[in-house]
Amino acid sequence: MVSSIPQKSTSFVGRRNELRHLSQELTAHRLITLTGPGGVGKTRIAIRAAEAAAGQFPDGVCWADLWPLHGDGLLLATVCDAVGLADHTARTPAAALCAWLADKQLLLVLDSCEHLVDACRDLLGDLLTAAPRLTVLVTSRQPLDLAGERVTEIGPLPCTGDNDALALLADRAGSAAPGLHLTDPQHAAAAGTICRRLEGIPLALELAGAQLATSSVERIAERLATRFDTLDGDGPPRPPRHRTLRCAIGWSHELCTPLERLLWARLSVFRGTFDEDSAGAVCAGGPLSADGVRTALAGLAAKSVLTREGGRYRMLDTLREYGRLWLGELDEVAALADRHAAHFVDFGRRAEQGWLGPEQVDWYGRVADAHVDLCTALDHLLVSDPERAQELSAAIGFFWSCCGHLHEARDYLARALAAHQGPSRARTRALWALGVAVLLQGDLPFADELGLACSRAALTSDDAEAVLAAGYLVGLTHLMAGRPMSAHAVAQQVLGPPPDAPFDSPGRLRCHLVRIFALTALGKLTEARAEATALRRGCVRRGEHWTRSYTDYQLSLISLFQGRAEESAEHARAMLAAKQGIGDKFGIALGLDLLAAAVAARGDGAAAARVYGSGQAIWRTVGHPQRGTPELRAVREECEQRARAAIGDAAYAEAFRRASEERPGTSLARILAGDL
Repeated sequence: MVSSIPQKSTSFVGRRNELRHLSQELTAHRLITLTGPGGVGKTRIAIRAAEAAAGQFPDGVCWADLWPLHGDGLLLATVCDAVGLADHTARTPAAALCAWLADKQLLLVLDSCEHLVDACRDLLGDLLTAAPRLTVLVTSRQPLDLAGERVTEIGPLPCTGDNDALALLADRAGSAAPGLHLTDPQHAAAAGTICRRLEGIPLALELAGAQLATSSVERIAERLATRFDTLDGDGPPRPPRHRTLRCAIGWSHELCTPLERLLWARLSVFRGTFDEDSAGAVCAGGPLSADGVRTALAGLAAKSVLTREGGRYRMLDTLREYGRLWLGELDEVAALADRHAAHFVDFGRRAEQGWLGPEQVDWYGRVADAHVDLCTALDHLLVSDPERAQELSAAIGFFWSCCGHLHEARDYLARALAAHQGPSRARTRALWALGVAVLLQGDLPFADELGLACSRAALTSDDAEAVLAAGYLVGLTHLMAGRPMSAHAVAQQVLGPPPDAPFDSPGRLRCHLVRIFALTALGKLTEARAEATALRRGCVRRGEHWTRSYTDYQLSLISLFQGRAEESAEHARAMLAAKQGIGDKFGIALGLDLLAAAVAARGDGAAAARVYGSGQAIWRTVGHPQRGTPELRAVREECEQRARAAIGDAAYAEAFRRASEERPGTSLARILAGDL
């Protein structure tokens, strides 16, 4: 299991005592909660503590960001993603997660739990009981109040002695104003005033440091003194830390341009990270033009209101809360929620349109990056416009199903279908996408029922693409149930007579794939090879990866049946590379099984055992025993027997065990590099 600790682009300052204490706590206790007000640096301390403790946990460190979540609906999905579980079963996510972690010795970090305290308390109660070697580190503005919890309160940076507050301010000043040295005598007094006025709160110091790009340290100290003196007249002589932070944020807000302030408010509608295009689509309007959005984004990033993560932006919780207050003052909360949802409906349409072309892999990544905001848009549409909720859930449902988000796909599609009963193209598409999700969960009877419902709806609406989509679902269900003749008949019927252009639409392309699978299962290997080779060639020309990976799957299987072990291994590796790019763990597991069979067929029993073991590790992450079309089961059994015979049962079992305990990401990288 690969560690997933976030990487920070700025340096870490101070906190030696806190880190020493946390090191001891992580050794002695199973649940440690870092508490403290917003902006005090809990996340940064957790990152550094997790990095230092990583060697203690053989199964790695898994980090779950909870700050984007609004409500507890995605809590389990977020934690499953963090620990590498892409469950493909119909079990509840909680049961699947408990089973997955039961034998793991890992550190799970849940960052920003304060808005989900009750849900986190319930979840961790179950996980710590089910997984006796699990250790959990939590950051939250309040404790979880769970038995056995060790609470460590994080305070601000000291402004005297070592003066870590000044060290942080000086470090950030070096980025904002290169050449400025706050420890120089002419600046030291003003810098000290800033640190004391901001009470050593790291976020407040970060915001002040960013202002040094356009203002002198003396001017900033003067402005802060004036601001806090005014506030002190209305309250206690020294305001509480949360009030200090609010004042520092308000001060930074005042120093923004009017358009930056407007964008700050509007960006609060995003729950997760976002790119420039999404910011422009949702936030432009009125005095804020598209060019104005780009300029204001740069200004907010320069002032540390936004942070850049690759090509995307993030706003810290505390700053987003402040922006949300201003959005309410502007009376734009409802309008921005509508615009946010409309943007992601359009996003879903463009993702569907791009599925068949050279941007297919890129779209899988973009859908994954926007996951939380897609769910936010769906939650809004389920109340305000259920038919568009059907459209959006259908558009991204196939992406989600391929990448392991089956529970979310099934849940949102079922809710959208229940919310709006009237016939429409969106409903037919949602029936199809739900059918694919439940089929991948192994629920063949329900998938069969949905396939028939989708077929009836498609024929009634005279929608050619919907007929093809329904044919794909029905045909694939027949294949998984061991009825290749029926699958072939369905594919032939919806595709019609030749000549046929497989790349005319996604539905047509998928139905061609069903026909190839059926031909292989029926033993018509020469015909299946010819069709698969031609289809693969077309995929390569167009930059399409999903279908190409499954043509490689079929060509690998066909080659194995025809005694071409080397050729089979080559196609299996090509499938694995494509599935890795998409993030399809189910497909990776299938590919590893085929590669192992091919390696066994060429007589390398030890390597076959290792690849089978690596495949088993992936199968555990999807929650199923080894699956696939029925003919693959016999291939696995025969090739495993061949590998055992080559090296002996004991050697096979040991090589298999070692590989199955290796981290899946590590083993896959090694295998793709040719090291079996």
